[in-house]
Amino acid sequence: MSLIALGVNHKTAPVDTRERLAFAPGQLTEAVQQLVGVDPVAEAAILSTCNRTEIYSRVDGAGFQPVLEWLGGYHGVDPRELARHLYVHEGEDAVRHILRVASGLDSLVLGEPQILGQIKDAYNTARSAQTLGRRLNQVFQQAFTTAKRVRTDTAIGASPVSVAFAAVSLAKQIFGELDSHKALLIGAGETIELAARHLAGSGIQQMIVANRTAERAHDLATQFDGYAIALEEIPSHLHEADIVISSTAAPLPILGKGAVEKAIRRRKRRPMFMVDIAVPRDIEPQVARLDDVYLYTVDDLEEVIEENLRSRKEAANKAEEIIDNQVVHYREWLRSQDAVRLIREYRERAHRTGEELTERARRMIANGQPADEVLEWLAHTLTNKLLHQPTTQMRLAGRQGRESLIQHACELLDLGNED
Repeated sequence: MSLIALGVNHKTAPVDTRERLAFAPGQLTEAVQQLVGVDPVAEAAILSTCNRTEIYSRVDGAGFQPVLEWLGGYHGVDPRELARHLYVHEGEDAVRHILRVASGLDSLVLGEPQILGQIKDAYNTARSAQTLGRRLNQVFQQAFTTAKRVRTDTAIGASPVSVAFAAVSLAKQIFGELDSHKALLIGAGETIELAARHLAGSGIQQMIVANRTAERAHDLATQFDGYAIALEEIPSHLHEADIVISSTAAPLPILGKGAVEKAIRRRKRRPMFMVDIAVPRDIEPQVARLDDVYLYTVDDLEEVIEENLRSRKEAANKAEEIIDNQVVHYREWLRSQDAVRLIREYRERAHRTGEELTERARRMIANGQPADEVLEWLAHTLTNKLLHQPTTQMRLAGRQGRESLIQHACELLDLGNED
């Protein structure tokens, strides 16, 4: 039996290929059950995200070709075309790959945490579909353990690497907790929406969304229990905001020094944190000269992000060491499974022998033999039966000069240590 991780991701396949190979959430249970019905697939789980589609499976000595053909057939993609974008990992390399994916080391954004939740979803779907066995279940458990250790023992997730996240992180450095603060978001595009999500996740008290299109501003604001205003209403509400994040496509600045100066006076000099992500800029550069205003531009944030990326890469090296150790743990667990099987078989044989002899002893007592004699016979016969095969093999090993087997037997049976 071999463990296989097979798939495509953002590094190996263009977006149109990834789209063709993606599984909708409603498809996953039926798909993974169909996959384990393919000979020789014994266990399987499917991970499908916007950046990757991966199949984790245990197959019976036939390599990855049956899994590749099933994936291509399921989505109507020629396996030969699919093979151009494919990566395949087997055995311990497959284990290492899954651990790296769960830890965010194989993500588009190094160290991003969302992938762990997606791995857990894949695991729960496979478990509900009853397509997990002992081997694949163990790999997932180690993936969860490894990802947690990477998060707690390294700084891989501590530094922001997106503009929106960096902006919110800087706001938290200035204000600490955000649950008593308000934010004004200018624009309603992807970056502003992401900033809104980070602010909401940080417990911001309230958000105001200003946008040229009132409907879009309202849609975004209602997602986060905020309210929407038009761009021309900003001067009337600016003093309410402790945090201002702006990202529009306006050709000229939306906020001038005079408007911010008035807002600061109404705020009684309480500090205001402002981030201008737009290019061209939404906030006049002169605003940075005002006391009690902390103005950052996209260039300032890019410097933060670059430094944080370097920090994450250093943390990734430590994470790789954690993963190496976990692969060794998996190897040891796998070896222990052979020992568990042998122990179970040996115990079952001894148990059968004991039951057979106990039944004979009962018949002997029923036929009138004295109980003491029967007990002596049972102890003597059971001892001989249990020791016959091991002692025969050790005697044979001695005649054949197999010293290593004798030494292993002494270690296994804890013999030969007496003075």
